[in-house]
Amino acid sequence: MAALPSIPALRTLPRLAERLLTPHGFDRYVELIDPMLVRREIRGQVVGLRRQTADSVTLTVRPNRAWRGFAAGQFVRVTVDIDGVRRTRCYSPAGSAHRDDTLEFTIKAHEDGLVSRHLHRCAHVGMVLGLSPADGTFTLPSPRPEAIVLIAAGSGITPVLSMLRTLVDERYRGEVSLLYYARTPDDVPYADELARLAARRGVRVHVRHTASDGHFTAAHLSDVAPWFAEAPAYLCGPPALRDAVGELYTRSGIGDQLHTEEFTPPVLTVPAAGVGGRIRFVRSGVEVTGDGRTLLEQAESAGLTPEHGCRMGICFSCTQRKVSGLVRTATGEESAEDDEEIQLCVTAAAGDVEIDC
Repeated sequence: MAALPSIPALRTLPRLAERLLTPHGFDRYVELIDPMLVRREIRGQVVGLRRQTADSVTLTVRPNRAWRGFAAGQFVRVTVDIDGVRRTRCYSPAGSAHRDDTLEFTIKAHEDGLVSRHLHRCAHVGMVLGLSPADGTFTLPSPRPEAIVLIAAGSGITPVLSMLRTLVDERYRGEVSLLYYARTPDDVPYADELARLAARRGVRVHVRHTASDGHFTAAHLSDVAPWFAEAPAYLCGPPALRDAVGELYTRSGIGDQLHTEEFTPPVLTVPAAGVGGRIRFVRSGVEVTGDGRTLLEQAESAGLTPEHGCRMGICFSCTQRKVSGLVRTATGEESAEDDEEIQLCVTAAAGDVEIDC
């Protein structure tokens, strides 16, 4: 009777298969059988779905073995195929960081949100999503402070709820207060859970309805956290909320206490000398004049449809090869290097440019 392979030998089989299946690799073949079996890419399968509000969907996602966990407040790049094109957006897990065997994403369908509308309409149990490693610095400090303020509005509830759930799991002994804004009671996700959390010792939760209570005021914050000036605050919400809270904290001389999470496109400026250059999209044969906008915006205005995702330089979906020319990024850096990879959404022409697109 032939001897069975040893355990070390069995462990080398996937690596051997990887070499034998080059150039496509082991994952490209095994995903045809089951996309959750891939070894080098993070995937997640939808195992639960509920609709807490009319315009949102909450997905419970079980990641594969490549997942390495997250810190409360971080975001994940979620990729989904829509009409044969892979689209990527950033979403923050809403669950506790201590319970990451499944991930929870609550996604609000925005009017102009291609991915959010698709997931709201088409997500189903069994659906497989691409996931990235968790990223972002919007996280709780360690060691934990004696008190914490959380402020959110709309879909901004997800990272701060993750923080609150994580603190509860840690049996946090300090004071934590959450101030949350939604338009009406029907627009509040996690309403029952927020009510239960508000009954816990050391936790204060105030939900404000902007249709009746108005928008952020200093009085709202003082009601839920009268000690807010002595505690770090973590805020996720639309620009109007960030501006209003930021103004209060700056005026009070405690601006360094406020930490914000925001998914907004970076501001990109191009010197006047760089406007007017020739932009040539080589494969498409299209040529336009640089006007200071991003290369993605200029390509779309010219009728092209390059792949893209977050439009903020986070997901790298819009990466293309620059054949030649001078470009400027949102960070102000310029590059004239030939044959380099650039992100169309955060790069503009600063002279004549050729893009392999």
